[in-house]
Formats: sequence, structure tokens, C-alpha cells
Amino acid sequence: MAEPQAPKLAGDKVAFLLSLVPYLMDRDRVTVAEAAAHFGVPQERLREAVRLISVSGIPGETATYQHGDLFDIAWDDFEEHDEIVLTHNVAIDESPRFSGREAAALIAGLNYLAALPEHSDSAAGSTLMSKLARGASASPTQLAVEVSQTNATLALIRESVAAGVQLEFDYLNARGGRETRRVDPLRIDAVDADWYLRGWCHSREAKRTFRLDHISNATATTDAITRRADDVSLSDRLFEASSNDLVVTIDVASAAMSLLTEYEPERVAALASEPGEPGSRVRVMIRVSHYHGLKRLVTSMNGAVTVVSPALARQTVKDWADAAVSRYS
Repeated sequence: MAEPQAPKLAGDKVAFLLSLVPYLMDRDRVTVAEAAAHFGVPQERLREAVRLISVSGIPGETATYQHGDLFDIAWDDFEEHDEIVLTHNVAIDESPRFSGREAAALIAGLNYLAALPEHSDSAAGSTLMSKLARGASASPTQLAVEVSQTNATLALIRESVAAGVQLEFDYLNARGGRETRRVDPLRIDAVDADWYLRGWCHSREAKRTFRLDHISNATATTDAITRRADDVSLSDRLFEASSNDLVVTIDVASAAMSLLTEYEPERVAALASEPGEPGSRVRVMIRVSHYHGLKRLVTSMNGAVTVVSPALARQTVKDWADAAVSRYS
């Protein structure tokens, strides 16, 4: 079988060299045959490219090309064993690289995606994680990502959205009660580590948002959905204001204000720091559908938020906290 033809256009040659250099830098040692097979070019074409790389670089302070300004290879290995080993890199070696922590965070995200059923057999994620680990400026911290029941629910919802069928499930509401809901699934959104199902609830005859970790016993029915995403106006905001919302006043640490974006906070006043209390605080008003919804807010911002008024809102949060503390006794 004839070897593939070498690229003839100058642009093709430049693109080939720009791809070849990172490929060689990513490997301590590679044979000419392996590299040629990887790029689909004749072996002699690859040898020519390697020789060209060895006389390429960037001019130094003298505006001339000195030895340290050029790439270099292990010539004995190249000429005697047909192996390519870069011994000196320039230019590309100065590009920004991920720190160990940054690489670890990206690898953790890829691990989470790999844990989802639809990505469980994807080899691309494993390859990318390996490249991130090798290309980081320091060794990434070893992290583990736990697979939860939410992943199976997420896969079921996606299948239902694609098939256009209704979902039925048990839902744990903010008041701690369970009720069966039948929903036309319209969209799935994520906020930080939490996933949400947005759809038309037939039990309430209205748009509703459901946290996936509060859903259990989910099943896809054989009934077609009655409303589609085009039929229902869904805002880009996860939680939309309603005329039935309740207004609550809270004090929140200034540094945590960005965590209240979904609540559309209305600033009331800046507060002076209490003696011994680090950082400043701000008094704001937020809107919630019911006071029980404050439980999630207080839990997610432990120590950074205090419910001020109305009294019923404070009492609801206090009763919830007292019930939690009593379990430890």
C-alpha cells in the first residue's frame, strides 16, 4: 500500500509543524514510524520536519539565533535508532500552564461528567484528563468523585425529554412532606453542584422547578407531554419572581452577596461590623415562594446569613434548626 502523500501547500506544512512540536513535547521518546503513523504522513516527510524543527526557534536578546534559542534533539538517537527525543524546547515552553490545583479542578469536573451514564464509555475524557495531568506545572491533587443516585435520575429525565413523555415521581418539598407529581419535563439546569428539572407540573397546573436530589421513584410514563419548551416561557433565571412571593429581610456577609443572585436581592443598608466579627455585612430584602425555602439558603450559607424579619420567617428557620439539633441529643 502506498504511503500517504505529504502536504504540498505552505500552510499545510506550517500546520503540520505546529501540531508536531506539541506532540513531541508531550512524549519523552517516540519512533519516526509511530509519529508518521499518528499524523498519516510518509516517514521521510516526518524526518524532514524534525530536521526543520532543530533549526527553528526564537531570536534572543541579540536579535540573532544562538544555540539556546533553537530547538535541539538527541541526534544519536535520531540518526542511529530512528527515535525522536527533544532535548531543548523554546517558545512553546514559555506558554502559561495550569497549576496543580487548576488541573485537579478540571480533572474533577471531567471525572464527574464521566460518571454520568451518557458519558460512561467515552474515551475522550480519559485522554483529556491524562493530558491535563502531564501538562500541569505541578502534579494535580488526587481527587475522587462520588457517583450518586442523582445521576440515574438525570439520565432518565434526559431520556424523557428526548422522547417527549411525561415523568411521574415522588417529591420531597421544602416543608418536608412527600407528594407524587406528574410533570412534562422541559429543561435541566445546574447551579453549582445542584441539578434542577424545569417543567410543567400537572398537579399544580403551572411551571415548577424541582431539585433532582429531592426526587425519588422517578418513572417515565407512556403519556406524551402536553406542553413543550416552545409553549412555555422559561426564563434563563432558575427562580422567577411571582406576585405571591414573600419578602424577607436578611443580613448577609458582603463577601457572600454574589451567592444571592438568584434571589434578586434589594439592598437596604450597609451594617457596621460587630466587635470581633470579621468582614462587613449588608441588610437586603429577598423574595421567596414560602418561608420553608429559607432553610436551604441558611444551610448553604452557614454563618454568613441571618434572617431578620418577618417574625414568622425567623421562627420557621429557628424551629428547623432546633429540630436538627435535637437529633444529636
